[in-house]
Amino acid sequence: MSNTRFLRLAPLAIAGVFLTSSGCASISPQQEAEMGANYAQQINAQLPLVRDPEALAYMNRLGDSLAVLVDDQGRNWRFSIVDDPDINAFAVPGGYIYVNKGLILRAQTLSQLAGVVGHEIAHVTQRHSVKQMEKGQKVGIGATLACILQPTFCQNGGGDLLNLGATAIMAKFSRGDENEADQYGLQYVMRAGLDPRGLPEMFEIMLAERNNKGGGSASFLATHPIEEDRIAATRRQIAALPEASLSGKTRDTPGFQAFKARLRSLPQTPKPGR
Repeated sequence: MSNTRFLRLAPLAIAGVFLTSSGCASISPQQEAEMGANYAQQINAQLPLVRDPEALAYMNRLGDSLAVLVDDQGRNWRFSIVDDPDINAFAVPGGYIYVNKGLILRAQTLSQLAGVVGHEIAHVTQRHSVKQMEKGQKVGIGATLACILQPTFCQNGGGDLLNLGATAIMAKFSRGDENEADQYGLQYVMRAGLDPRGLPEMFEIMLAERNNKGGGSASFLATHPIEEDRIAATRRQIAALPEASLSGKTRDTPGFQAFKARLRSLPQTPKPGR
């Protein structure tokens, strides 16, 4: 990615530093919503988002079918598709979920995409980013979003900003919150009547692509580190379920395959500012 985009991310990261270094003891649902809307506005101005109404309608139907069953805060959920061939997905407090077109096209079934969406919804419902900020970390979601939007920013140390501690936050996020998001994500998918086995299957697709080709899944893996033991953990959770609970769960639909075909047919979205 260009240095121009890197510089455009810097204000977002710095804003996160000031917000969290002020020592927020508790962030209310209203504050979370306002903060999320602010971040989403900045992200939407920097990423090439798919604007096709039909594709967006499908993405939001899928997301809403999961979120409406588990959100007790009445968040205003928004599910966006980033026109990027890389595998990536991330969540912003307040209910803003972003999924790369590359991830959607790599998913072979509806349940695989739903597993990732459920995982990202869990990050929001469990308030993972917000809790980090409430703990008084010196670097908060602004720096985390810089890592999401520019993975090499975190991988390469990120200069003085990341020296403040964003790398440590990402590590803690990956070990604890990522596992919790996996667990809740599986539950959310089950509640929506979808096959939970799609989540470990999607993880395996990402790992295989990374190991065979390099790149491809680098963005997602930079912010959502996946190891074989994590895949095994989700499979153990599924194996512990009563066999009858998996019966009749939806694995795939013609509608999902039509959604993928439509995404493939769309012209590439120009990058903002071009």
